Parts: sequence; C-alpha cells; structure tokens
Amino acid sequence: MIARPRLLLPALSTLAAALALTGAPPEARACGGTFCDAGPQAMPVDQTGENILFVIDGQHVEAHIQIQYDPDTDADQFAWVIPLQALPQFSVGSEPLFQNLLTGSVPSYLLNTQNEFCGSSTDVTSDGSGDFTSEGSYDPSTGTDGTGGPDVILQETVGAFDIVVLQGEDTAGLMQWLGDNGYQQDPDAAPIFDDYLKEGYLFAAFKLTTGVGVDQIHPVVLEFDTGEACVPLRLTRIAAQEDMEVRAFFLGNNRVVPRNYRHVIINPLKIDWLNLSNVAANYREVITLAVDALKSDGHGFVTEYAGQSSVVSQGGLFSASWSAAPLVGAEPITVVDTLSQQGIMGCFGDFCEFYHPLVEGLLGEFLPVPDGLDAGAFYSCLECYEGLIDQNAWDAQLFADAYKARIIDPGQRAVDLLNTWPYLTRMYTTISPGEMTVDPFFHENAQLGDVSATRTGTRTNLCSGDSVVELPDGRQVFIPDGLSWPAFIDELPYEEDIEETMQVGAPVNLVDNTPIIDAALDKWNSDHGWPQGPGGTDTTAGTDSGTDSGGTASGSGSGGTDSGGTDSGGTDSGSTDSGGESGGSGCSCRSSDRSSEALGVGLLALAFGLGLRRRR
Repeated sequence: MIARPRLLLPALSTLAAALALTGAPPEARACGGTFCDAGPQAMPVDQTGENILFVIDGQHVEAHIQIQYDPDTDADQFAWVIPLQALPQFSVGSEPLFQNLLTGSVPSYLLNTQNEFCGSSTDVTSDGSGDFTSEGSYDPSTGTDGTGGPDVILQETVGAFDIVVLQGEDTAGLMQWLGDNGYQQDPDAAPIFDDYLKEGYLFAAFKLTTGVGVDQIHPVVLEFDTGEACVPLRLTRIAAQEDMEVRAFFLGNNRVVPRNYRHVIINPLKIDWLNLSNVAANYREVITLAVDALKSDGHGFVTEYAGQSSVVSQGGLFSASWSAAPLVGAEPITVVDTLSQQGIMGCFGDFCEFYHPLVEGLLGEFLPVPDGLDAGAFYSCLECYEGLIDQNAWDAQLFADAYKARIIDPGQRAVDLLNTWPYLTRMYTTISPGEMTVDPFFHENAQLGDVSATRTGTRTNLCSGDSVVELPDGRQVFIPDGLSWPAFIDELPYEEDIEETMQVGAPVNLVDNTPIIDAALDKWNSDHGWPQGPGGTDTTAGTDSGTDSGGTASGSGSGGTDSGGTDSGGTDSGSTDSGGESGGSGCSCRSSDRSSEALGVGLLALAFGLGLRRRR
C-alpha cells in the first residue's frame, strides 16, 4: 500500500509550520549549555515553535515561512495546504536567515553579582574588580473534473516543492481533489474550509518533488501586494497542540505591534532570578499564563526584541565564492572538491562538515551514498568510489540549478533584506486550539521605543549574609540569608500590563497590575528591614538600571517601571548573539542557540501586512 501524505491530522504528535498565507481582508474578516568560570553566561530562552518573517515595503509584503518537520517523516508523507486570499509569487527562502534571526534576537536573562564592601580588601572577585557576573537564560492535474472540483490556477516547482494553487466554491469538491491527489483528510477540516471558501480564499497544496528527502525542506517565501500582515489561526487548530508557540519577526523601518491582539508585559518577579538555569522551563509558562489572563484571554503577544536589525548576523547566509557555474557539466567526482573550494563544506579524512544546512541533503539527492558506505568516507573520496556512484541520480545541470535556487539565491536575498531594513521586531505567544478563533493582525507604530533582548539584574551580597536583587526595571527584592526567591511572588499576577496598541501614539492600558505588584514587594521588603535605616548601607537604592522602551530610564526601588514592551523589562547590557553575548566584567561567554526543533507536519495559517509607553 502506498503511503499517502497526511494533512490536518490531530493524531500527529507535534505540529510543523505549514503556513497559511492570505492577503489583507477587511478588518471585520479573519485572515486566512555553556559556562564561564567567571563572567557572563548568556544562554537563550527555549526557541521551539513556529517562526514567520514578514517584510513590509508599502503595499508589497513578503512572508518567509520556516517549515518545521519530524525528521523521521517519509518524504512521500510530507504535504501541506495553506489558504491564500491572493495568488502570490513563490520562491525559496533561507534557512540560515531564520537561524540567525533566532540567535541574534533571543531573549536572555543575566544576573550580575557583586559584594557589599565590608571593610576588607579581600572582597574582590576573579577579575580583581570587586564584582563578578553569572548568568543563565531560558532561553500537486489541471482543470475541473465536472463534479464541482476546484480549478487549478497555478502549478509549479519551487525549490524542493511541487505547488498547486486551487480555486473553487465547493468544500466537498476541494476535499475530493485533495483526497484523489494523496492528501489524507480530516473531517474536522470541512467547516473550516467552508469558511475560507465563503471568503473567497484560494488554497495552495505543497508536496516534496520526486526524489527529494525531508532534509531538503527549506523555507518558502510568498509575495503579495496587500500591505498588511496577520496570522490566521483557524485552520491551524485542526492539528495544533495546547499552548503552541508562535513567533513572528518583522523587518521594516519601525517597531511592529499587534493590532487586534493585546500586547502583554509580564511581571518580571515571576522569573526566578536566583535560579536562572531554570528559565528555559519557566519562561514559556510565564508567557502562557500572562497571555491567558483576563482582558487578553489567550489573544496576546509579548515583544521579545525590538531594535536594530544589525543584531542579526549575516554570517553563513551568503558568500561571493558560492557559484553554480563551475558545476554545470561537472563530473560527479569533482563536486565535493568544487564545493569545498567555495567554502560551503569541507572534508577532513573520513569526516565532512557542511556549512549550510541544505548542502548535505543536496548531495544526498544527486549523489546518494551507496549502501553500506559511510557518508563521510564516500564524500571525502568520491574518486575512490567512482564505480559505485549512481549515474541515474546525477545530473550536473539540475544539481547546479538546485544549488543556485535553494542556497545561493536565497542567501543573497537574505543579505539584501538585512542591509535594506534597519529595524527588527520579534513577537511571541503561545496559543491553544480553543483559542484559535481570532486571527492576529499587526501594524507598525513609529512612536514606540526599543525593547532589549537582554534582561539584566544585579545581586548585591550584603555584609549581613543577606542579599538584594535589583531587577532590570529598578525594583529591589530583599533575600534573607539562606532563602531562595520569595514565595509571596507565587501569589502575584503573571501579567503586569495588558495593552491595546495603536498604529499611532501610546498604548491604551487595559490592565495595570503595577500597584498590586509594588505593594506586595514593598511589604516583603519592609517586613525584612529593607531598605536599611540610618546606620545601614543601601547599596543599590537609587541606581538607575532599567531602560524604558519608550526611552525613559526607570526609577529606583520598588516603584521602578517596566520595560515598556519587553516581556520582562530589561536593560540592554550588550547585543546578544547565539548565546546572548553580553557586556560586563569577566569573560564573555556564549551559549549554543537552541534553534527551532523539528516538529511534526501540520498547518499554520498566515496572512500579510504590517501596523510604549511606560508608566512612570
């Protein structure tokens, strides 16, 4: 029995990004671990989930979709369908661009530790400065069949995908076509297809082209002239998991905010600053509970980063040495040497390294490893195994074309985008199937300030054995000797602010829990004798360490402000790369980025276009 591609199946254990993209409908309608001996450690928050990049240039909108998949999925089972309100241009996207986006803007939590001067000259740390730093972070037949089936209005191959765009008015006919063409159906999809068809949507059906494996799956770019972006989630709920992560990036001239979803600022006290190694587990929970709070009701986003796009490295995206021309007409035994000379791979003994995520899969498609051989041994000495090379698989022209279309051209485009657009916004939420009833739109707001990806706190160890933690927003938390992060914080709300963000001007505050948070913190500190009275030394009061994303520095003490749009507030202690590399005393240490993990095949619907405030 021939395996059929699976579409919209809740039985799939995890969800991949098969993204539904639409144009801009009327507003009332939905759119379809490392460490340092001393010094900063910057480990990113967990970055699993669905990742989409929008590029808005007036009415022209690009959506770059990172497709995540289960690596154990058979190629003939990989298929997906996305709704489209307009017929787009399709092209290949850059996987390294997503890797660099995730790495460069990853939220990181840093805790600097210093000692109160207690009259001894020995209170110095490893760098001799009197303080040290430690950190953790969480980081597709044509025409109709005469039975109400859809019209095929476009059929093309884009990179590794065969794409068919369908137009029809009858759900039964659409689903029949999909079934006849190998897309297994879920009955729950029918009413959702009904909704999209009534709104005039088209549908694009994707499959991997013959001979291509899942290791050649790449991002897909869709371009429209619609002027706006949104993430339509209705179809996604068929295969979505609870609290599915969605992360949207926006390249443009200004910061982007949600238009019809809420903007949520979390309570930074909910992060256990004394145990940042657990932030990876804690961060997602905090975000989930904050966006699920009353007045957001599961329809909210936090801003993880907003600032200069230069934080995104261009390393690995493109090299002028990459060229398909030498491969046209090349003999197969010369291919690895040519690619090595271009610096996109290298072989050392019986081991090969690949400096682009698609190179190994591309070789596997056109120069498959013979049975019984190790891939490293084969590719490092093709001439040794010339008699075993599959000449039926090798086609020099097709190999050169694929190399150019899947690796070279997308890489050049990625560099051009980063050079063209100076501002990057990164937004994040978690959402469950039952909450996928409203599709989030986004727009720019040129009046809103930056949001740092690095949240930096300072712990001062007092001579008494106690300590004080000053958060990025200026609040101080007293920690009695021997105790951990205060238990009273468990009773506080997860959300500090829930806002409605406009296209112009400051956000409208819908929920402001600052008085509750401040009152509880003030009582805790007061009950434990902090700030110290006369005769004691308040080593941290009055410091101004928080940065307001609207541009105003936060005040000191427990009445400090939050970050005006970052999920937890925060001061930029230096730009962050794959580990959130930060400034500060001691060595600079970076952690490996946990980029998007492979997930199972499913649907995520997208649409196009674009749109702090701080209290005190």
